[in-house]
Amino acid sequence: MTLVLRGRKVVPGVVEGEALVSHETISGWGGIDPARGVIIERRHELFGVCFTGKILVFPGAKGSSGWSGFFQTTRLMGTAPLGMIFTVTTTKAALGAVVTRVPTVTDLDQDPVQVIRTGDWVRLDADNGIVEVKEQR
Repeated sequence: MTLVLRGRKVVPGVVEGEALVSHETISGWGGIDPARGVIIERRHELFGVCFTGKILVFPGAKGSSGWSGFFQTTRLMGTAPLGMIFTVTTTKAALGAVVTRVPTVTDLDQDPVQVIRTGDWVRLDADNGIVEVKEQR
C-alpha cells in the first residue's frame, strides 16, 4: 500500500530512497558530524546514526543560525541526506535545505514524523509537493 502526502516545495527535485525518521529536532552545530553524516548529539534518539543517502524526515532544526552551514558542509563533503522532509518551517531549516541542495518539502497534509517510519521507501517529488511512502515491513 502506498501513502500519499501533499505539501509545499522548499527545494525542487525528485529522489527516491529509504526514510530515516527523527521524532526530535536536529541540531547542526554540535549535533551532527558533517564529515561522516552522523548525528552526534549524545541525547538524541538517532545518536550515532548516519543520514547520508537517506531521506531525512524530522520536525525541524534547533540551535544556532549555523545550522545551515553544517548541512551545507555535508553537501560539500558528500555526506548529505538524499532529501529532506520537515514539519516546522523555520529560516534555519529552509536555508539549510537550500544550501544542501537536496529536494525538500514541508507543510504536509499529515505529520510526516507520525506516518513515515525509518526504513519505509519514499519517493519525494518536491517539484509537485508530493511524498509517496511505501511501507516496509
